[in-house]
Amino acid sequence: MTPPARDLHVYRVGLRARFRGLVARDGVLLRGDAGWGEFSPFWDYDDAESAAWWRAAVEAADHGWPAPVRDAVPVNVTVPAVGPDLARAIVERSAGCRTAKVKVAEPGDTAADEAARLEAVRDALGPGGRIRVDANGAWDVPTAVERLRLLDRAAGGLEYVEQPCASVEDLARVRRATEVPVAADESIRRAEDPLAVVRAEAADVVVLKVQPLGGVRACLELAERVGLPVVVSSALESSVGLAAGLALAAALPDLPYACGLATAQLLAADVVPDPLLPVDGAMPVRRPAPDPALLAQHAADDALAARWNDRVARVEALAGVTA
Repeated sequence: MTPPARDLHVYRVGLRARFRGLVARDGVLLRGDAGWGEFSPFWDYDDAESAAWWRAAVEAADHGWPAPVRDAVPVNVTVPAVGPDLARAIVERSAGCRTAKVKVAEPGDTAADEAARLEAVRDALGPGGRIRVDANGAWDVPTAVERLRLLDRAAGGLEYVEQPCASVEDLARVRRATEVPVAADESIRRAEDPLAVVRAEAADVVVLKVQPLGGVRACLELAERVGLPVVVSSALESSVGLAAGLALAAALPDLPYACGLATAQLLAADVVPDPLLPVDGAMPVRRPAPDPALLAQHAADDALAARWNDRVARVEALAGVTA
């Protein structure tokens, strides 16, 4: 079957602060009968890994999402690996978020840097605030255990640590060696067998991201199979991609944690006139559409657009998803 012609728009927007080594975010927006979808796998994902991201975009554009069971989703503010003054300012302008996800284990970061960042975030949140940290799998087990003791004190008690180590086996070791709950992210979204985390008793929480896992329906099915509390997080998309994460969080039967969907705050610009931003610490469930003028304003240059169009052609053929 010949894939349908796609209305594709390649965008590029800057970030307010360096995030996981990035200074800008780029991707492809596509429009179908059900609305707009986003395809924006990071460039370190190969075509095979990117196929799930394409399936999620096609689901959004051509099929839409399941009906929500809630009309608002609590969200956390995301704090990159920045100094304490900027960390405090990010929390203070987070529109009432009472949970903060703080990046740690960044290259060049010391334990003192991380502790100072968490102390600033704790002070900005005030009493009752919750702090979680994300190491993106960068620590070995001894470093994770040692660092978590320090960061747990600096935070006044961590809600959980996200992906402290890369392997499932090491996650399980950290979980047994510390009282800080462990959340699995990369061990779910970049794993051939996401249920290995459950069998190894390696996590207390799972982080689900719609694009890397193939769409909202695929995530709902996985959440049911995993049987652990779920946190829905973004892949640093535009508000078009964030809407898919919001749809997943809105459709989950239970949502015990704030979700990592307030990342439009990290973008210097967006492709929609009404970005998905928190209001009183929660995100109203809605689906904004791109504005033609903003699509033109934030269009990628010819070289980047050609690179993305080539990638779409390869991944679309590999994914086997047309309409």
